[in-house]
Amino acid sequence: MSYGQQGGPPSQWDPWKPHSQQPWNDGTDQTPDWAALAEASETRNKRRRLLFIGGGALATVAIGAAVAVAVVSANGDNSASSSPASGLPSTADLPGESAGAPSFAPTSAPPPLDPKDFIASKNKDTAPLGAQILFPGTQLTMGETVYKKGATEDTKNCSAATKGGLPKILAEGDCTRFMRVSYVKDGIAVTVGVAVFDTEAKAQKVKGKVDTKKDIVRSLSGKGVKDFCTSAVCRSTSNSYGRYAYFTITGFTNGRDMTDKDTAAFKAGDDLAEFTFRQIRRRGEAQASAAAGE
Repeated sequence: MSYGQQGGPPSQWDPWKPHSQQPWNDGTDQTPDWAALAEASETRNKRRRLLFIGGGALATVAIGAAVAVAVVSANGDNSASSSPASGLPSTADLPGESAGAPSFAPTSAPPPLDPKDFIASKNKDTAPLGAQILFPGTQLTMGETVYKKGATEDTKNCSAATKGGLPKILAEGDCTRFMRVSYVKDGIAVTVGVAVFDTEAKAQKVKGKVDTKKDIVRSLSGKGVKDFCTSAVCRSTSNSYGRYAYFTITGFTNGRDMTDKDTAAFKAGDDLAEFTFRQIRRRGEAQASAAAGE
């Protein structure tokens, strides 16, 4: 009795089948082919090594990818913790001009107040006024020259403080007040007279009518200032600023006549005229400043 395939070629040894399933020849020689077995075993070992190598490579790639993901994740965490700016909103999230930024209507500062407006009429020129206010102290300094202050006078009778044709001119111009003050230095005396009017126009009209050779202010003596310009030749000036017209008369306390060569006397008259102008202007500036602060 034989164990084989019927109706076909004799069965061959299959190196891939288990030993118990191998066909056996019904011949007398049933010894297995050891060379074939060894070759099959070597083939299986090679395939296993290839599978191990391939699987190891795939595992390495998978591990590398996992490590890369972990590094990226770690870097993301580090940058979030170490960079405060990463927690700020993006530029698109920040408010801009088109996202409700505050806007303001264009404005313009009011023009500065003109000090001269406050001394142009009695309606705005309301600050206290007087000879001692306009000419304070006991002396004044112009440059390096010091003038000592003498007597002062303040009257509503403008004609009494003037002579020549000036009393009539002042009356026609509706002069309401006349203030006088005298200063002296080294025998040179100067009297300043300030006439007050309701408006600037009236003061300018009076100034335009004055002839300084005959329409003059009376000199004022007293408090250290001797009589001067009662009969001697003296220098006279006139001017106006705002609603004020102001005049000067300059001469010597020893009674001598003044000439064109007396430059010191000319300078004294000019200094006192300039000082009077500054005081009137300061009056306007003070009232403008006070009005601006209200």
